[in-house]
Amino acid sequence: MPGSSRDREGDRGGRGGGAPRPRKGDRDGDRQRTPAPALDDEFVHTDLDKDVRAELRSLPKDVAERVGRHLVATRELVDSDPVTALEHAKYAKSIASRIAVVREAVGLAAYHAGEWSRALSELRAVRRMSRTDMHLPVIADAERANGRPERALEILRETDLGSLPAEVAVELRIVAAGARLDLGQPDAAVIALQGADLDPQRRDPWSGRLFYAYADNLLAAGRSDEALQWFLHAAEADTESDTDAAERASDLAAELAGTEGQGTVEDRA
Repeated sequence: MPGSSRDREGDRGGRGGGAPRPRKGDRDGDRQRTPAPALDDEFVHTDLDKDVRAELRSLPKDVAERVGRHLVATRELVDSDPVTALEHAKYAKSIASRIAVVREAVGLAAYHAGEWSRALSELRAVRRMSRTDMHLPVIADAERANGRPERALEILRETDLGSLPAEVAVELRIVAAGARLDLGQPDAAVIALQGADLDPQRRDPWSGRLFYAYADNLLAAGRSDEALQWFLHAAEADTESDTDAAERASDLAAELAGTEGQGTVEDRA
């Protein structure tokens, strides 16, 4: 989400009563103000990235600060309490629906809360408003979650991967490979992730996730020995421990050895 290095949004503060009446152009579609969730004092609008604060400057100062605090709350809560994070984002939207970063906050919080249709609606709106493809992987994954894997593949086909930042392009390939699995096409899922960046010597910021997804797809395709090697590669590349690649490798090594105590990950590496 916007406002942090993790690309998330939010804000908290006192109780939200007495919010200024929204301007005509900033009212939510149903014209009904969403109740303001309680805000902790720790959530301050100045914690937003300067680019996000700049987008909010089109609002009156007091409204911008209120919206900003709820965006900070969204960002801070989206991993631990996505439902509450979404309530903060929805409140921000109720008074600033024409601001792209606000709609982005709603879309990403909805995605984390498992509200796939809302996530799709909001992130498509962000794409129209900002003319950005940054959220295509999330849009495609929400399509998968809504039971439309073929739509995720259509998004991939319609997208020029070369026009995307490398990390976004990789994420879209990973989602598309998952869509192939949804359709019962594990071999195609494996092929979907192959490319120059699928190199165990590479250490790009996304290498750990790419290697992990490739290992998972190899396993789904019944290629367990190769899957083990790629889980090991993923564990080596995942310096931030964002995945459970090391645990998956250990479990798979034990399974391939036939018993829990027989063989180690190092023996099979």
